[in-house]
Amino acid sequence: MLWSIICGIIFIIIGVLAFARPDFIWEVTEKWKSCYADGPSDLYRLNTRLGGVIFAVLGIAALILPFIL
Repeated sequence: MLWSIICGIIFIIIGVLAFARPDFIWEVTEKWKSCYADGPSDLYRLNTRLGGVIFAVLGIAALILPFIL
């Protein structure tokens, strides 16, 4: 149960960060791969925000599920 709560909190933090700051996620994960990159594309921002929402929902589920089961 403790691991589920810790993982849920970590997933929520990652999800909120990805939703709020997709440019930061791009700088950390993708910028170093290209020497001519100016910034992330609109599609990358959209996908990162969608992934952030999914991570946050999974984190909330991980927090709630141990109390239900």
